[in-house]
Amino acid sequence: MSSPTARLSRLRAAMSAQGLAAYVVVSADPHLSEYLPQRWRTRQWLSGFTGSVGTAVVTADQACVWVDSRYWEQADAELSGSGISLMRAGADGVPEPGEWLAKSLAHGARVGIDGQVLGLAAGRRLEQPLIDAGMVLHTDADLFDQVWADRPGLPTEPVYEHDPACTPRLRAEKLQAVRRAMADHNAQVHVISSLDDIAWLTNLRGTDVDYNPVFLAHALLDSQSLRLFVVPGKIDAALAGRLAEDGVQVCDYAGFAAALAAIEPGQRVLIDPARVTRGVIAALREEVVRVEAINPSTLLKSCKTEGELVHVRRAMEHDGAALCEFLHWFDTREPSEPITELTIDEQLTARRQVRPGFVSLSFPTIAGFNGNGAMPHYRATPQSHSAIEGDGLLLIDSGAQYVGGTTDITRVLPVGTPNREQKRDFTLVLKGMINLSLAHFPVGVPSPMLDVLARAPIWAGGAEYGHGTGHGVGYFLNVHEGPQVISWRATPSPHMAMRAGMITSNEPGIYRAGQWGVRIENLVANVAAQTTALGEFLRFETLTLCPIDTRCVLPELMTETELAWLDTYHAEVLARLSPLLAPEVQQWLHLRCQALAPRRSATTG
Repeated sequence: MSSPTARLSRLRAAMSAQGLAAYVVVSADPHLSEYLPQRWRTRQWLSGFTGSVGTAVVTADQACVWVDSRYWEQADAELSGSGISLMRAGADGVPEPGEWLAKSLAHGARVGIDGQVLGLAAGRRLEQPLIDAGMVLHTDADLFDQVWADRPGLPTEPVYEHDPACTPRLRAEKLQAVRRAMADHNAQVHVISSLDDIAWLTNLRGTDVDYNPVFLAHALLDSQSLRLFVVPGKIDAALAGRLAEDGVQVCDYAGFAAALAAIEPGQRVLIDPARVTRGVIAALREEVVRVEAINPSTLLKSCKTEGELVHVRRAMEHDGAALCEFLHWFDTREPSEPITELTIDEQLTARRQVRPGFVSLSFPTIAGFNGNGAMPHYRATPQSHSAIEGDGLLLIDSGAQYVGGTTDITRVLPVGTPNREQKRDFTLVLKGMINLSLAHFPVGVPSPMLDVLARAPIWAGGAEYGHGTGHGVGYFLNVHEGPQVISWRATPSPHMAMRAGMITSNEPGIYRAGQWGVRIENLVANVAAQTTALGEFLRFETLTLCPIDTRCVLPELMTETELAWLDTYHAEVLARLSPLLAPEVQQWLHLRCQALAPRRSATTG
């Protein structure tokens, strides 16, 4: 493999041939996916930085990569010696890429980017500072076809139907629900490029993107049919016949631009500017009326039905049982047995793989010991990982895809003898997680407003963390989905309103660079709480089932309410997981689910 320096040289030569003063490389594909097919991992190929999010900018004499606080330490290490500078996005004084370019280049400079992977909304944010500085953004050049000699092609794995036993909402029902929303916007055609929306709408799944059971496709929906544009051969004749019964026509992926160009002038076309790219919709004629609004399917799929939640609860039980088997192994292994962060992933994945309905992991397992746990999105590799030995904390963030649901859980385990400061951080994070778990709130409250509930105990302890507290989770779909997000840094919008059936992560944390990290994460579902004369209220049902290691807790820092929540949670974990476990693991689980409140009373009485 060539070095980043050599790759930068080839890219700069291609830029020069095109008359470009700078080239922008975003972490995206034509569907704005979070996890990318190999073909579009251009920023990773160019820079060597392997995080899932980041933007590279290359000029004739400079190269930079912008990443948020989750990846600062990782990017600093991976970019070392590459000739590429790290830009800590979100830090004081760090400009956005567009602003940086506007200040770094001469008036009239030409900036290039592949418009096929540039989100419509993101493109507007990038372009405006350039326009203000008298520069031009060119979006018609994918230079990586020239400089990446062995660039992968499009994936060809088959598309399959989601198990009908796990799909309470029929395809025809979903299509009609989206059409009703289109009618509300007076739109005759709806353009859909986001893969999870298409997979949800069609009840189809695939393996084109690591960790997310989706497939490459675009779609055009009108009042009569859905045209589904996929790579030829991915949908067999039998499945195509079943799709046709619901008015779904299978078309060639390469024909999408021509289909957009054929939309008649005056037609009203619904597009979500956050979920389509500038290059993809460039084929639309100027006379077509663009109606910009959130994809109706994004809102519809975020609210899981009770039938779907039944499957999710069962998937959580099996996932929790796999975790308990792993934790039992971790606690009872021979002390002399050497293990590393890589061992954690291997052992945990092996136990998930044999559980009913398992399909794949839902994201790369994060297993970080001590200082590595302070990097929220750390990933151990064969080239760089730590042995688990001595004293400290081991953070494990993992999840799986089951045909009946998607899981995401973080637990922190004591190794040897954690010190009091580590236990204090653990207890503060636990208090924050419990505080949010106990929330009751009005239907429709903007999800970012709830963030203070999780952070209040952590702030009171003099700590803070840089990531959001919660993200939406799909139903055998993407582990990260919208529209809700629990983060005070997010700008509240009507689309972020909390509604019944939404599944969201609850994952506060504290990270001390180079020392340790603590994050405790459960998934929660919005369920009805009560209806009064003053409103309709929701609460969180905790879905995740796995003991929280009380060996890291300082009970004297917790309130009676917090202790009661923890003991009640552990009682439910014990009751629901025990039938799925072997006797020796059941015995271990009884020990890990012992109540804390009586023990505190005994020591303070």
